[in-house]
Amino acid sequence: MGERTGRGQDSMPVTTNAWIERRLHFLANPAVRLGIYAGVGLSVVFVAWIVIANRVPQLEVLATERNVITALLLMLLAAAPVLRFLKSPAEMLASGLLAWGIFTLTYKVVSSIFVLLEENYTAFHVFVMGAISYLVFATLSWVGSIVWRVRATKHSHNHH
Repeated sequence: MGERTGRGQDSMPVTTNAWIERRLHFLANPAVRLGIYAGVGLSVVFVAWIVIANRVPQLEVLATERNVITALLLMLLAAAPVLRFLKSPAEMLASGLLAWGIFTLTYKVVSSIFVLLEENYTAFHVFVMGAISYLVFATLSWVGSIVWRVRATKHSHNHH
């Protein structure tokens, strides 16, 4: 039989939990968490779409419907950081770029299997298109917040 150290059986999970918490502390940030969720969601939808479109010929009769549904899902997932952080341009940009970065990595891996994907858009082009979109939305959010603060200040000065 083993020698007792005087420690309870819960001492190991506490140490393990503390180690895990230190490693995953970045997930406490809502922008990072949403960026990861949105990026994984974009990637799952994209991979499913490509696989179904290329490996399930029986569904070719529903190609238009499949493409419309996929486009809507991708737009909804890509819009999540914009909608969630509408009043916080920095968090919007960080979350959006993280999501789009994950999606771009997935695109790069998938395009190594389905080589015709990069015929129209390389992974770099895909990333730049998404990054510019998030930069535009973050800039609009920033300008909007400035206008809102100026109007609020002007309004409060008129009433004094």
